[in-house]
Amino acid sequence: MKRRFAVLKDIKNAIAAGAALAMLATVAVAPPVMAQSNTTATNTAAAAATNTATPAASPAPAAAAPAAPVTNYNANPNSGDTAWMLSSVALVLLMTIPGLALFYGGMVRRKNVIATVAQSFAITCVVTIVWYVCSYSIAFGTNPDAGQNQYWGGFGNVMLKQITMDKAYTIAGSTVTIPEYVYMMFQMTFAIITPALICGAFAERMKFSALLLFMTLWSIFVYAPIAHWVWGGGFLGAKIGVLDFAGGTVVHINAGVAGLVCALVLGKRKGLGHDNMAPNNLVYTMIGASLLWVGWFGFNAGSATTANALAGAAMANTQIATAAAALAWMVAEWVVSKKPTMLGMASGAVAGLVAVTPASGFVNPNGAFIIGIAAGVGCYLAAVFLKRTFKYDDSLDAFGVHGVGGFIGAILTGVFADATINSAGKVHSALTQFYGCIGTILWSGVVTFLILMVCKYTTGLRVSEEDEQEGLDMAIHGEALHET
Repeated sequence: MKRRFAVLKDIKNAIAAGAALAMLATVAVAPPVMAQSNTTATNTAAAAATNTATPAASPAPAAAAPAAPVTNYNANPNSGDTAWMLSSVALVLLMTIPGLALFYGGMVRRKNVIATVAQSFAITCVVTIVWYVCSYSIAFGTNPDAGQNQYWGGFGNVMLKQITMDKAYTIAGSTVTIPEYVYMMFQMTFAIITPALICGAFAERMKFSALLLFMTLWSIFVYAPIAHWVWGGGFLGAKIGVLDFAGGTVVHINAGVAGLVCALVLGKRKGLGHDNMAPNNLVYTMIGASLLWVGWFGFNAGSATTANALAGAAMANTQIATAAAALAWMVAEWVVSKKPTMLGMASGAVAGLVAVTPASGFVNPNGAFIIGIAAGVGCYLAAVFLKRTFKYDDSLDAFGVHGVGGFIGAILTGVFADATINSAGKVHSALTQFYGCIGTILWSGVVTFLILMVCKYTTGLRVSEEDEQEGLDMAIHGEALHET
């Protein structure tokens, strides 16, 4: 019970700390040091074990402080690890453009295809600049105030001012392997795809100006703080011990909850329930899902940050869970609607990718297989029956797949974590994972709503009925697909 109140207190403090993020003009005078990422738990645990094994007679410095993340200059990165991480950057970027763009573009009506793919492309550009200017610092900086560092990383690395060519990314107790520029780029691709996922919930009805403003503010005030909480030395990861290898909470629950809030605030598409809203091109969707599947190896295996056995395990788990989820969704759909669809298989595969993301570097293949089956069935039920029961218009099932799939994966990570795969899994708990999910849901839901209100009273949120009827391709962009 005490632990539960402590978690709620941390969430309350985190909400209070959000006010500080509004003061983006204030720059911390003390430069940050590199914060510990989720992928270094193995090294930290190994270092702790080494210290425990030291004989009592061995002298230790009297004033020694607890190990903290440090920066090492003039160090030579490992070329193999760096090459793998450079490749992972490209693979994860591939997931958004063109992967997610095609996946979503194939599911909307023909008159909204260009507007839908343009959203992914524009978000890639916007978030890149926001990440460079301030979000990387907020997410992966170290706030000079230790108390505030539980919630956000400060502004010491605004515009990447602390990164130089001779600065290598490292964590205390581990070997320097990759340059910080590479790590910054890798995390940037995560920051890009997360808000792009939200677009599936409000497809075919948000103004483009509102989209740009919303995604800018959301990247700063929602994504960056949660990334710090879990991966940057904040209270969910470093203090509570939430396990999230590659983004179950930071990416998928975060985006899914934000998508649900957007869908509720914007309301349903005009004509839903009586107009034909069938996907315009499921071949686009299949190609997009395939690109997501391939790119996800960079997403999950790349989160090991080194070319090692852990990366290999994460890759194997990703493949197994994805295939299991696609088949589970297909079977569930076959039983209920009597036909296995291409859209169902593609959606099931993405659900498996989502669910295995937090678990990929912590579970063994048997755990990944079970997670995949649970995600395939669970996300099918959410996308079909949950949405129908509560009558919200999550257009492309952003919440049904990413929100629900992320929650399933995060909880089951606490069930199936295997210390033989990753020593950080030695201490695992479904209850701890639940706390991480709740913290993410509360922050994402509340702040997303506030940002939508800012957009509503500045740019406006929704296109007019006439523009929605005409289609966003022509109404917003003045472009249309060629007739075939």
